[in-house]
Amino acid sequence: MKPRKTADISLFLTVTGLLLASLAFVYTASASFSVAKTATSEGMLFKHATKVILAIIAMLAFTKIDYHKYQSHTKWLMLLAIAFLGAVLVIGHTELGAKRWLPLGPFSFQPSEFVKIALVLHIASLCAAKKEFIGDFKRSFLPMMIWTGVAAVLIARQPNMSNAAVLMLLTFGIMFVAQMPIKYMMSTGMIAILGGGIYLMTAWYRVQRILAFMGHDNEHTSRIGYQTTQAMIALGNGGLFGVGIGQSRQRDFYLPESYGDFIYSVIGEEYGFIGAAFLLIIFAFIIIRGIQIAKHAPDPFGRYVAFGITIMLGVNALINALVNSGLMPVTGLPMPFVSYGGTSMIFSAAAVGILLNISKYTETLPNPKKIRPSLRFS
Repeated sequence: MKPRKTADISLFLTVTGLLLASLAFVYTASASFSVAKTATSEGMLFKHATKVILAIIAMLAFTKIDYHKYQSHTKWLMLLAIAFLGAVLVIGHTELGAKRWLPLGPFSFQPSEFVKIALVLHIASLCAAKKEFIGDFKRSFLPMMIWTGVAAVLIARQPNMSNAAVLMLLTFGIMFVAQMPIKYMMSTGMIAILGGGIYLMTAWYRVQRILAFMGHDNEHTSRIGYQTTQAMIALGNGGLFGVGIGQSRQRDFYLPESYGDFIYSVIGEEYGFIGAAFLLIIFAFIIIRGIQIAKHAPDPFGRYVAFGITIMLGVNALINALVNSGLMPVTGLPMPFVSYGGTSMIFSAAAVGILLNISKYTETLPNPKKIRPSLRFS
């Protein structure tokens, strides 16, 4: 099937708009920290702008690559991703008590972001190849869970429980669309939750983080819950319409990572509830558009890849918003396309590029003004 001349323009413009808007968000959220780190309020902005440009280039580049070409190479991509995860445990540099960054000469990146895309492609490829016996536990379900389990365990060892959980959600989401028997996913999910609970109890700081989220007040939980408290103060300060662009008070060394994992709180403070809600509406549009592309994909592989990428973006955005709102324990997941940083932004943009390439092969897509969300893939 020959691709159309253009990809889905509405999705492309939406993601590009978010990337460009992040320049304003990061500039105001990082101004005070930037002065302390670089002696100028624009220092961190210039670094972020470089990564925004790279993200847009990555999105455009992957839009031009025929997604069918990945299908025969997903196993090698997955092996490479697992090798990166193993390497980061050995030679990765430690930051805030976690080994998540792998140095590659003058650059460094988080292998956990690469493995998300590799896993989506590989599980989608396996589901498409095993479609005729998708209900067979040994021939279909078990091999997929082995790949996912190995990657999740390596990420949990960094430690990075949030991304390990995201990998499980990605796999289960694609399996659900591929009509894998629910009983397999439910039983494995229960085992994973039990194992994750035991793992949480093996580290003092993780226990204290859960206790802080549950409202237990002591010296340790108060210190751990400081980020959440400051984030909620920022959202409260914003009210309905916000305090105004560049007028955030919590960014001035009160809110750690105000330009990274907690930038959503600064957006809520400066733009108010309306601005914070509008950002979530934009992500809702991206998710719905991704589902529409998946539903209209010309083959099972494209359908599963599109849905997996949509889950990845949606889950990351949702978890970040919940953490900033105090509705989840603190984790290290950034807001896609918005938070300061390079690895997550560039790989998320590359994933959108793959999604846009799939949209080229769809015969028709609903008008964005008439989109209705649905999980039916018949």
